[in-house]
Amino acid sequence: MNIILLGPPGSGKGTQAKMLMEVYTIPQISTGDILRAAVANQTALGKQAKECMHKGALVPDELVVRIVEERLKERDCGRGFILDGFPRTVAQAEALDRLNIKIEAAVNVEVGNDELMKRLTGRRTCRTCGAMYHIYFNPPRRDGVCDTCNGELYQRDDDKEETIQTRLVVYEQQTNPLISWYQKKNIVYSVDGIGTVQEIFGRITEALKKAGLSA
Repeated sequence: MNIILLGPPGSGKGTQAKMLMEVYTIPQISTGDILRAAVANQTALGKQAKECMHKGALVPDELVVRIVEERLKERDCGRGFILDGFPRTVAQAEALDRLNIKIEAAVNVEVGNDELMKRLTGRRTCRTCGAMYHIYFNPPRRDGVCDTCNGELYQRDDDKEETIQTRLVVYEQQTNPLISWYQKKNIVYSVDGIGTVQEIFGRITEALKKAGLSA
């Protein structure tokens, strides 16, 4: 079973991918993770990616596709995989098609922008020990102070409202056409991303059953 998980930043798809991986015993393949692994392992493709990353440039589609292709040939992908963060664009999806890799379900985790802003801007990090908190869902006992080491809690730049808004706009511009592209193949299954982790997981597994996929 070859699955794609779609969803904006803050939709919780990374958490859901890990749970799916446990139940279906297929690997979660995150583009960020495999890029970092390729760079760390100093593969030929990893060296090319490292050059782009050092320059602060986006890794080109062609290179990302080749690195994903390399990863999908590994033994643990024999029964299938969960793609998380790839493809991001129609061009990447078309490249995946050209590799003759059949995607059986594209699960789209839907969460409104107001909820996403609440989730993403509420995160706080300890400057001293790196512990993570959330002002709404997991607040510290004392405002602005880490429970563990009494360090100062701060909001990372990438968790600030203006940065989040930019990320959501980019996601919408890139991914809406991608969802339409997979809808033409009749493999998009949209699920409500509001609720407990277990409730959302239940909706995703129900969607996969509708696609004819089961653990």
